[in-house]
Amino acid sequence: MLAKIISCTPLGVSGLIIDVEVDVSLGLPVFATVGLPDSAVRENKDRVKAAIKNCGYDFPNKRITVNLAPADVKKEGAGFDLPTAIGILAASDYFPDYNFEKTCITGELSLDGSVRKVKGLLPMLIAARDAGIKRFIIPEGNITEAAIVADDIDILAVKTLPDTVEYLLGNAQISRLSLVSIKSDEDNSRHHVDFSEVKGQLHVKRALEIAAAGSHNLLLQGPPGSGKTMLARRVPTILPEMTYDEIIETTKIYSVSSSDDAANAVKMNRPFRAPHHTISDAGLIGGGNQPKPGEVSLAHNGVLFLDELPEFKKHVLEVLRQPLEDGNVTIARASMTLTFPSNFVLIVAMNPCPCGFLGDRRNNCTCTSTQIQRYQSKVSGPLLDRIDLHLTVSALQYDEMSGKEKGESSAKIRKRVNETREIQAKRFANCVGINCNGQMRTREIEQHCVLDTVSSNLLRRGVEKLGLSARGYHRILKIARTIADMDRSDNIQPSHIAEAIQFRRNSL
Repeated sequence: MLAKIISCTPLGVSGLIIDVEVDVSLGLPVFATVGLPDSAVRENKDRVKAAIKNCGYDFPNKRITVNLAPADVKKEGAGFDLPTAIGILAASDYFPDYNFEKTCITGELSLDGSVRKVKGLLPMLIAARDAGIKRFIIPEGNITEAAIVADDIDILAVKTLPDTVEYLLGNAQISRLSLVSIKSDEDNSRHHVDFSEVKGQLHVKRALEIAAAGSHNLLLQGPPGSGKTMLARRVPTILPEMTYDEIIETTKIYSVSSSDDAANAVKMNRPFRAPHHTISDAGLIGGGNQPKPGEVSLAHNGVLFLDELPEFKKHVLEVLRQPLEDGNVTIARASMTLTFPSNFVLIVAMNPCPCGFLGDRRNNCTCTSTQIQRYQSKVSGPLLDRIDLHLTVSALQYDEMSGKEKGESSAKIRKRVNETREIQAKRFANCVGINCNGQMRTREIEQHCVLDTVSSNLLRRGVEKLGLSARGYHRILKIARTIADMDRSDNIQPSHIAEAIQFRRNSL
């Protein structure tokens, strides 16, 4: 007898509907799975057989063939265990009255029949909802992430295989999962750091506020101990709260992540990723036989912080150029091509030379000109050209370090950032894929960055003196537009252009 159960699998950050077709027929007792299964899917025959027997159901001593359609897409993970077990029982005529056409099932089975959580559930739920499926049976361990989309689809959480069987037989009821309203956490008390703890560095704080307000990339260069890392780690405390769409989009990425700690949790706040400089290009950009998101995608809608930038392998840094420009990463493999979103704020920190004291007021640099040139050349010009704000962070004087006066709190700065982002949200309400000034394309720059004669002449002198490329010219306009928004100015003034230019003076 033939039975067909609808299931789903993550494919990139999307979901793909899979038909689990189970045929139980006369013949030698063989359990075969076809349809490009990976090792975890092929091994499910032992888990499924043990779970069915240990739960007291009869396992058919016949020829069992399981086909996962479409057959030309590789299937991975243990999420097909539960639909396979239900398919075997359905093909053995356990559920004569249940219509499986509008029910999707996923879950990993333990040998005792308990249902374990799966990765990538959120994109599966969204794909099933978009495909018109009315009911989705999921593991109970995934209810946190499933509850945020439980509006247009009946989501039923089960603990064990018998729970699922009794529900399908009509002998038990499972409560429909209720929709949980989500909103980004605006309470800065969840952070262990605050900008009020930072002594001095007013010009750097100003640049960080501009970067947060307009989603601009930032380079911090200075001697060891000047506070580069400390300042960068406080950026999440001033970032604007995430919208509902951003929360869903970010959670989908973490849902398919290979990290158990990251998966199955709703990402309510903007991510902050700080990978070590030994990371590989695949770890940074994403990859693998079955491509998974890298750090640039895990930082989507948040911040990617690269400390000690020249210590990263040069070919690893070069892969950043495309996501910085396009806001997404395309990974091509022989079997598939996947695109992961990667729209993030890049903050990088570095010393000016190998010893770190080039230009320091208190320590003498011991590096030769050749050493300095070799060290700085580890970061390519094209990558630096994609960084909007270039800042020199000077070491603090004793009076600044020992002062008792506290700086402005993160809460106050964040309030101003939110107000500036609201201005940009209204401006780009009809622009697809643009939420803030840092994401503007050439068309939007020409429309929203109109300069008067004085500002235009000032920008001309700045571009010619600094030798900026067309990309650098556009980035100055974007920064000036953000500064104007912070000043609640409809037009870009000469003072805004002047401040934007001085943030490019410190290019290597």
